[in-house]
Amino acid sequence: MSALADRLLAGDLRAIARGISLVEDDDPAGAELVRAIFARTGGAYVMGVTGPPGAGKSTLVDRLVTLIRREHRAVWTGRRRDGAAAAAGEQAADAAAPSVGVIAVDPTSPFTGGAVLGDRLRMQAHAADEGVFIRSMATRGHLGGLARATSDAALLLDAAGKDVIVIETVGVGQDEVEIVRTADVSIVTLVPGTGDDVQALKAGIMEIADIFVVNKADREGADRLVSAVEANLALHAYGSGEWRPPIVKTTATTGHGVQDLLAAVGRFREYSQSAQPAQAARRKARGEHRLRELVSQRFIRHLERHVMAPGEMNAIVERIAAREVDPYTAADELVGRTLGKSKG
Repeated sequence: MSALADRLLAGDLRAIARGISLVEDDDPAGAELVRAIFARTGGAYVMGVTGPPGAGKSTLVDRLVTLIRREHRAVWTGRRRDGAAAAAGEQAADAAAPSVGVIAVDPTSPFTGGAVLGDRLRMQAHAADEGVFIRSMATRGHLGGLARATSDAALLLDAAGKDVIVIETVGVGQDEVEIVRTADVSIVTLVPGTGDDVQALKAGIMEIADIFVVNKADREGADRLVSAVEANLALHAYGSGEWRPPIVKTTATTGHGVQDLLAAVGRFREYSQSAQPAQAARRKARGEHRLRELVSQRFIRHLERHVMAPGEMNAIVERIAAREVDPYTAADELVGRTLGKSKG
C-alpha cells in the first residue's frame, strides 16, 4: 500500500486533501489510491443535501454539522464496518464527537470553466475544528448536481475515518438527481416564495427525497409549500412499513427546526437498518451506476488515445454537423473499430 494511502487511512488532513485532488484531476494515482483504500470503506453515513439555487443549502449544512459535532459519536457509529473497521484501527465509539466530512459542490462556468467555490464562506464556523474537513469541488461540466469525482472523494473521507459525510449539491432543477446514487439519505430542500410551487415538485426531484425540508420557513408561503408537498405525497399509496418522507420546516439562519431535521435523519437511519433488503438494493444500484460510469469513461478514453487519430473526433463531429453522416452510424463505426482493434 502506498505511503499516501497509509497516511489517509490514519486520518492525515493533508493526505485527504491530496487524495481528493488526485481523483478530481483524473490522475491515474487517484484510481490507485481508491483501489488501495476501498476495502476500508463502507462505515461512514453519507447525507446528501440538494435543492434549487437559493434554498439555503450551505447554511443548512453548516447548522447540521454544528449539531452533529455536539452529539455522542456512538450515535453515528452503529453502522460501522465489521472486519474492515478493526483492520482500520477504529477507536472506541464513545471516544469523541463524530468526525464530519463536507463536500460542497459548486457549478462551473460554461464560458470560463471557473467556479467560485464559495460554499465554504458560509461554513467558517468550522474552520478551526479539526473534527470537520470541508472540501469545495467544481462540477467541471458534469451534470446531475455533483462533480464527477464526488463519489470517489466521499470514499476517501470514509476511509479516513469520517463518521458522517455531508454532500451539498449545486442548485438543481427537475432531473439533476444523481445524489440519490451517492448518499444514504437524500434531503431535498425547498424554499417558499419562488413562484409556482408546482415547479419545485416535478417528478425527478420529488422521487429522490427521503426527507423534505422547507427552509426559510419564516417567509410567507411556507405553509402553502408544505401543503403542496403533502398533496403530492398523498398521490402515492405507501404500503405498510414503507418509508413516507417527512416534511421538516427550518429556518437555517437562526437554527430553528434543524434539530428536528437531524431527528428525522435518525429515524430514517433506523428504518433503513430494519429494511435491509431495500438498503441492500440501494447500495447495489449505487455500485452498478458507478461501474457503468467508469466503464463509459474508460471506453471513451481508450477510443481517443488508442483508436482514433489526432483530430479525428473533431472531423467526425464536423461531418455530423454537415449532415454527411448520422451520429448512429458514426458511433457504430467507432465501436466496431475499437472492438476490432482490441481483438487484434
